[in-house]
Amino acid sequence: NPIGSAQFYPNTSLSMGTGIDVTSLSNTLLTTTGTVPLLPAFALNSFLFVLLKSKLSKMLTPEGYFHSLALGTMLWHTLGWQGWTTCVLYLFCGSLVTKVKFQEKEAMGIAEGRGGRRGPENVWGSAATGLLCAAASVQVNPAFATSSSSNLFLGASYDLLVLGYVSSLATKLADTFASEIGKAYGKTTFLITTFERVEPGTEGAVSLEGTLAAAVGGSILPIYAHAIGLLQGGWMGIGIATLAAFLATNAESLIGATLQGKKGFEWMTNEVVNFFNTVIGAGVAITLGRFLLV
Repeated sequence: NPIGSAQFYPNTSLSMGTGIDVTSLSNTLLTTTGTVPLLPAFALNSFLFVLLKSKLSKMLTPEGYFHSLALGTMLWHTLGWQGWTTCVLYLFCGSLVTKVKFQEKEAMGIAEGRGGRRGPENVWGSAATGLLCAAASVQVNPAFATSSSSNLFLGASYDLLVLGYVSSLATKLADTFASEIGKAYGKTTFLITTFERVEPGTEGAVSLEGTLAAAVGGSILPIYAHAIGLLQGGWMGIGIATLAAFLATNAESLIGATLQGKKGFEWMTNEVVNFFNTVIGAGVAITLGRFLLV
């Protein structure tokens, strides 16, 4: 079972008098070709979360802080620093765009609650799909391939599962950009199903400004993930993830307009819709990648 394994490299040992092989430890924590053991991943995340607590407390509720620690630990465990920093970039960009004209949106009653801070429901509604893709990717990580092992898990290769991971987070960021920029700058807002003019912040509402923002927001994480070597496929991979994020964001508007808040669908909260949104984004990306990436 590859979970919990790590890739070690021969190198000069450096203990600095502590008895700890610092070189091997750093190679383990910063590997790009294997997984990171759970305990070191948790220890490093704990250190980073304490170091960044003042900033994170402005983005997360106290409960959201600890749930994010658990998420961060699992992401570093499965996809290493590359997967972790991609998710952190999502959090920072999402929080930043939420603050755009926040006071004006708050006065209109359409701002995010709790001052825009994310709670546990936001953490998992946004990142559960990504974590599932990350965990699945470990099962077919090339670092653990053998002559008898399959290079597919649930019909998807390692690169496709990573594409799904990046696309799921890109989808949520595109949705956040569309919503927050649309509410802040949207001059004319229409219901996506009937094109009836509605107030900004209405479930299923779209605007030109928000739609353009979705395209921009959906491209940030794929570009970053490709630049650090996580996302493969070159510009095609970036394009697939960005397109999947854009299509899924519009699908989310359709769900919001037709199902959310309707009789019999009281269970479909914003967080549930966000989860469906990210599943659609990952699914579209993996499907397109299967045909367009070789």
